[in-house]
Amino acid sequence: MTTPPPSPVAAPPAPPGHGQSPQQSGLQSGLKNRHLSMIAVGGVIGAGLFVGSASGITAAGPGILLSYALVGALVVFVMRMLGEMAAANPTSGSFSAYADRALGRWAGFSIGWLYWFFWVVVLAVEATAGAAILTSWVPAVPQWAWALIVMVVLTATNLASVASFGEFEFWFAGIKVVAIAAFIAIGGLAIFGVLPGSDNAATGFANLTSHGGFLPNGPTAILTGVLMVVFSFMGSEIVTLAAGESEDPQRAVTKATKSVIWRVGIFYLGSILVVVSLLPWNDPSIAKKGSYVAALDSIGIPHAGQIMNFIVLTAVLSCLNSGLYTASRMAFSLGQRGDAPKAFARTNSRGVPQAAILASVLFGFIAVGFNYLWPDTVFQFLLNASGAVALFVWLVICFSQLRMRGIILRENPDKLVVRMWLFPYLTWATIAMISFVLVYMLTDDSEGGGRIQVLLSVLLAIVVVAVSLVRDRLGRNTAEKESLTAH
Repeated sequence: MTTPPPSPVAAPPAPPGHGQSPQQSGLQSGLKNRHLSMIAVGGVIGAGLFVGSASGITAAGPGILLSYALVGALVVFVMRMLGEMAAANPTSGSFSAYADRALGRWAGFSIGWLYWFFWVVVLAVEATAGAAILTSWVPAVPQWAWALIVMVVLTATNLASVASFGEFEFWFAGIKVVAIAAFIAIGGLAIFGVLPGSDNAATGFANLTSHGGFLPNGPTAILTGVLMVVFSFMGSEIVTLAAGESEDPQRAVTKATKSVIWRVGIFYLGSILVVVSLLPWNDPSIAKKGSYVAALDSIGIPHAGQIMNFIVLTAVLSCLNSGLYTASRMAFSLGQRGDAPKAFARTNSRGVPQAAILASVLFGFIAVGFNYLWPDTVFQFLLNASGAVALFVWLVICFSQLRMRGIILRENPDKLVVRMWLFPYLTWATIAMISFVLVYMLTDDSEGGGRIQVLLSVLLAIVVVAVSLVRDRLGRNTAEKESLTAH
C-alpha cells in the first residue's frame, strides 16, 4: 500500500530552533535503508582522499598516518555529537537547526548560510574537476560543456525525487567503496609477497621506517599533514541531513554514527597504510602520479592511471550529487525557519524543494563561470572564503551539543539513544583540538594557504553574523510596533 504524494505546500516557519520531521515539512521519506547505509559509508570518502594524499605523504612521510588518525578522531567525535542530537530530533536542517535551538537564532542562521555557501563553491570545484577528466577522454567536447552537462544531469536527478538522488548516490558511493576495498586487499597481498605476478619488492612494513624513520621530517610534520588532509574528510555529516528523508531516521542516524569509526579506520588509515608500505614515502612517483596510481603501478596493475581517473570521476560526481542535495536541504531548512525566502520551504508534488535546489544550482553555475573567467581572482577569493567553514561547522556542532544534552534530557530523555562519550570532557577536548587546527592554519602563509583561508572565512562569518543580528533586531522592533498598534 502506498501513500499519495503530498501536495505542494509552503511549510510554516518552525518555532525558533525547532526542526520538523519530513512529514511535517512536506518532504518525502524516499530514502531506503540501503541508500542511507551507502551514503554514510561513501560520505566520508571524498575525492580529496584520492588526489590530495600525495602531498601529505610527501610532507610527513609515513607519519601521515598519524595525521589521518588525528583528523579521523576529530571526525568520529564530531559525528558522535551530531548523532546524539540527530537521533533525538532528525531534521533536514541538522546542525543548523540544533544551533538555532541551543545557541540562538543568530547561530542557526549564520552556520546554515555559511554551510550553504561552502557547498555551492564545492559544486564549482567538483564540476570543473569532473569536466577536466571527461575532456581528457573526449577532447572533442570542450571542458565548459562537460561541466554544464554534469551540472544539468545531477540537477535533474535531484529535481526528480529524493529517491533518485539516493539511487545515484548509492551507486557512486558503492564504486568508491568497492575500489578502496579492492585496493586494500590487492595491496595487502602485494605487501606480503603473496599476490601472483606482482612487480612489488614485497618488503612488508619495512618502508615505514627504512627511509629516514617513521617521522623523516620531524614531529611537526604531523601537524602540517593535518592541514593537508583535514578537508578530505568533509561531508561525513551529510548522512544526518539525509536521514530526515528516510523511512526510519532515528535508526539510520544511530547506525551511521556507530559505524563511523570503522569507516575512517578502513578507508582512510587502511588505504594510506597500503600506499606507504608498498612504496618509500619519498618515491618520486608518488608526487608525480598521485599516491594511489603510484602504488598500483608498483604492483604492475595495467592502466592504473585510467582506472584511478574513473574512480576519481566517480568520487567527484558523488560529491557533486550530495553537495547539491546538501545545499538545497540546508536552504530548505532555512526557509522553514524564516531565515531564507519562503519559496525555499515549498515542496512540489514529489516532495522535492524545487526552489531551494534551483537557487543552489544557480549559484553553483555562477561559481563555475567565475572559475573559468577569473580563476585566480574572484574564484580564488570564493575558495579561500569557504576554506575554514567546515571547521566552523564542527565547532558549532560541539557547542550545540553541550547545550542540547540538557535540553534533550529535560524534554525527551528517552530519545537520548546515542550518547557522546565522556561528556562533557571529550566535547571540550574536541573543541580545543579544532581550535588548535584553526590557529595552526594561521602559520601557513603560502599563497592560498591556511592563513588567508582562516582570515577570509572569519571575515565572511562576521558579515553573516552581523546580518543575522541586524535582521533579528529589525524583526523585534517591527514586532514591538505591531504590538503597540494592536493595543
